[in-house]
Amino acid sequence: MSTASACRFDITLAEPRVSDEARAQKMKGLSFGKIFSEHMVVIPYREGEGWGTAQLKPFGPLSLSPAANVLHYGQAIFEGLKAYRQPDGGVKTFRIRSNAKRFNESAARLAMPELPEDVFVQAAEQLIRVDHAWVPAGLDPERLHDQSYYFRPFMIGLGDFLGVKAAEEYLFLLIGGPAGSYFQGGIKPVTIWVEEEYVRASPGGTGRAKCAGNYAASLLPAKTAKQRGCDQVLYLDAVHRKYLEELGGMNVFLVLQENGRTVIATPEKSGTILEGVTRDSLITVAKDLGYEVVERRISIDDVEQAHRDGILKEAFACGTAAVISPIGTFMSKRGSWTLNNNQVGEVAMGLRAALLDIQYGMAPDTRQWMHNLL
Repeated sequence: MSTASACRFDITLAEPRVSDEARAQKMKGLSFGKIFSEHMVVIPYREGEGWGTAQLKPFGPLSLSPAANVLHYGQAIFEGLKAYRQPDGGVKTFRIRSNAKRFNESAARLAMPELPEDVFVQAAEQLIRVDHAWVPAGLDPERLHDQSYYFRPFMIGLGDFLGVKAAEEYLFLLIGGPAGSYFQGGIKPVTIWVEEEYVRASPGGTGRAKCAGNYAASLLPAKTAKQRGCDQVLYLDAVHRKYLEELGGMNVFLVLQENGRTVIATPEKSGTILEGVTRDSLITVAKDLGYEVVERRISIDDVEQAHRDGILKEAFACGTAAVISPIGTFMSKRGSWTLNNNQVGEVAMGLRAALLDIQYGMAPDTRQWMHNLL
C-alpha cells in the first residue's frame, strides 16, 4: 500500500489467547489506561515507497535504533478515541473520521506522512474484530460509571541518523484496552489551578497538533498544581497572559446567566488550542438542547468578574477520557472562586448524559456520528 484508501492486513494472533476467566479478572475494577488487550496494529512507512503492509500482531515491545528520530527530536503524534458496547451487543466508535482527520493535521504540522483515513478506520475495525471480548459492558442506568474500550493511535519517527531533519521512516501503531470511568468513586467537581507563569502553546507553534511535546511540557505545571492541592491546570494565552486557552488535555466551558438566559461559553479557536472532538460535539448537543452557545475570547478577569457578579453558575472541562469533568473551584495567585457550592452542575450533567446516550446507543444517532466496528 502506498496511497491507496485501504490496505492488506497480515494477521498473527496471540497464542495462547487469554482465557475468559483471566480476562474477567483483569477487567475487574477498571481504571483508565492501565490494561491493554492482546493485539496491536503496526504499519511501517518509508519515504519514496509509502505505507507498507499492515500487521495485526500480539501486543508487545518495539525494537528501534537508539538514534531514532522520536527519541531525539520528538516526531510523535497521537489520538484518543473510544469504542462503546451497544444494547444489542455490537460495538461502535464515535466520530472516528474526525480523529483521523485531526491525526493527519498533526502529522502535517510535524512533517510526518499522512495516513489515509480509510486505513485509520480499518485499523480500528481489525483490532476490535479480534479483541472484541475486551470491550466492557455498556452504560449503567445512572450514567455515572461509563466503561469503554480506549483506542490509542500514534505515529513515531524512526531512522538511524542524528541530523536534525524529518525522519525517512515511520511507524503507525494502534493499541487499546478496556477503560473504566474516569471518575473512580463517582463524579466530583475538580479544583483547577490558573497557570500564569507557564504557557501551553504560542501562536505559530504546535498548539493545534496532538503531539507528544505539548504534553511533555504540561507535566511540570501539572505537578506543581497538584502540590497546591489542585487536580488540573488551566492555561492562559502566551501573548497577553490573560485569555483562557485549555486544560492540559481538555477544553473548558463556562455556564453563565446573562440577561435571564443560560449561555454556554467556550474559548474561540485560536490556533493554539486543541480543537477537541468532544468540544465540537458538546457544542452541537448543547444547541440541540436549546442552549445558547458562544465561542469567544474569555479573559481570566472576565471569569473573576462573572463570579463576583454571581452570573458564573458552572464550569466544566471536556475530553475523550472524562467526557465532562465539572469544575468546582478555580485557584490562582489572585485568589479562589468556588462555583455552585462545589457541587456538580445541572447543565454539565445534562450535557454529559445526552452525549453518553448517543455513544452507547440509548438515543438516536441523528448526525451519523457512530461507526459500526462489530
